[in-house]
Amino acid sequence: MKNIKYLLLRRVTQFTLLFLYFGANAYGWQILSGTFGSSKLFGLIPLADPYTTVQVLASGILLGADVIVGALIITLFYMVVGGRAFCSWVCPINLVTDLANWLRRKLKLDKEEVNYRFLKRKTRYWIMALGIIVSAIVGVASFELISPITIMQRGIIFGFGAGVSVIIAIFLFDLFGVKNGWCGHLCPLGATYSLIGAKSIIRVAHNHTNCTNCMECKVVCPENQVLHMIHKESISVTDGECTNCGRCIDVCNDDALKFSILNSKIRRKDD
Repeated sequence: MKNIKYLLLRRVTQFTLLFLYFGANAYGWQILSGTFGSSKLFGLIPLADPYTTVQVLASGILLGADVIVGALIITLFYMVVGGRAFCSWVCPINLVTDLANWLRRKLKLDKEEVNYRFLKRKTRYWIMALGIIVSAIVGVASFELISPITIMQRGIIFGFGAGVSVIIAIFLFDLFGVKNGWCGHLCPLGATYSLIGAKSIIRVAHNHTNCTNCMECKVVCPENQVLHMIHKESISVTDGECTNCGRCIDVCNDDALKFSILNSKIRRKDD
């Protein structure tokens, strides 16, 4: 159980959110209603995705004060506490990409990864900017028209139509193409939350004294470049691209990784 603790917690969180959204549409529940783009908690507290909000503002559409407040609430939460946790704890597409990457490892497909020279991790930042620019030009939140997150949520609530092809394409791309291809290289929300959560206080901390350099953490990490300190120095992961998924902690049998407050003292196992 220790090796999947955070994985289980993430799945419980993701399925609970989808269940509550489904209940709001099917039975009129007021616990969490709306979409991942704009929601209300208990019918009172507004919540809104920052990237969706910026796109809508760029398109020239006037937003209500509650949506602006909702975007500020989400931004402040991930800026101070959550980091890029939206991608691993909330986003339903994570269910698809995690499955694809698990299969990659089982089928040993990650031994020969396709090299797309034009596809870098910074590509998602260009896509993020492009989405805002296109929204301003066409007068509509452009990414929301093709967002796999929106397609996934609508499919679960109302049934999948032709949009399921987008979900399948992401799964196949991550499985046969590039490891963590969608979330790590293309998704503009990943870029958005990387920027928002760059200075958040909840971080994965590494204790190199306990580390045996097994590299299991890097195998499962969706953004393994953030673990550059493994077996080198006892510091926290400060890269905003870390999704705080906790998989590296789950698979570490050396007690060398854990969640902690940024800049707090890293203790040895025998302290």
